[in-house]
Amino acid sequence: MEITLSSATAKSYLGSFSPDSLLLKRSKLSQWDQYSISFSQTKRIEQALFGQAVSLSRKNNFVKVISCIKKEAFIVEGRSIDEIYDALASRLLPTAAVTANPDYKYIVGLAGPPGSGKTTLASEVVQRLNELWPQKASSLDSQVKPLNVATVLPMDGFHLYRSQLDAMEDPEEAHARRGAPWTFNPEILLTCLKTLRNRGSVSAPSFDHGVGDPVEDGIFVSLEHKVVIVEGNYLFLEDGTWKEISALFDEKWFIEIDIDKAMQRVVKRHISTGKPPDVAKWRIEYNDRPNAELIMKSKRKADLVIRSVDF
Repeated sequence: MEITLSSATAKSYLGSFSPDSLLLKRSKLSQWDQYSISFSQTKRIEQALFGQAVSLSRKNNFVKVISCIKKEAFIVEGRSIDEIYDALASRLLPTAAVTANPDYKYIVGLAGPPGSGKTTLASEVVQRLNELWPQKASSLDSQVKPLNVATVLPMDGFHLYRSQLDAMEDPEEAHARRGAPWTFNPEILLTCLKTLRNRGSVSAPSFDHGVGDPVEDGIFVSLEHKVVIVEGNYLFLEDGTWKEISALFDEKWFIEIDIDKAMQRVVKRHISTGKPPDVAKWRIEYNDRPNAELIMKSKRKADLVIRSVDF
């Protein structure tokens, strides 16, 4: 993997990973990556990000870092869930102001098992970022109109339609397993993210839970949105189209939670939608837990691991 950062971008990006932060710490994951990163920064930042296991060469005030080290994910944890929301919003704020390019997008992938709180976390972080942005925008450029700078793009809209499940070889099994990776359309999601990256705006499907189907063009990501949080279960899977999707994110966040606790939340969710308790428990064991176990394996692809806190 090779990344080249401008000095402004590096300052924003690396500053957000400061080891002095009360909420961030590094955690080694069982994966080896090759890094080649150029940036103009100080020795302190080099060591903060890469530790001592690096080889450095300098040219024209840029540092070339080439290292073969274990990939490290930064851990976010706090005394309360609001503290975590605030820390994540503050982390993204400098990124929103890093360039004047009207098509620029910083796309964050947010994954985690069912019941981990992805939807809530994404919406809370975006809300806080949009509240902070007018202060930042006015201090940077008096001509900047302080519109919403961040938005959420859920993966729910990329479910297969119920009619598509009906057309499968075993429709009963397809409906019972709805929510598994093969009941989504990752090709459409990939196309959507590529369009967003290349053009700066895109129309995407939303999901109508009352009907149980996607709604075409239910979400619009505009040129004004500089930060987009894409939240969904399978964003970091490593096979087929999912792998291509994972490669498009500027940053990958994963919510870490005990699976038993997550499943307790999902049972309550099922019951709240009218399912009898025995049906809710059956669905957990037959569909939700196997999906969660698969999703947990993708945690090693994350740049940032967020420790779940009860709401």
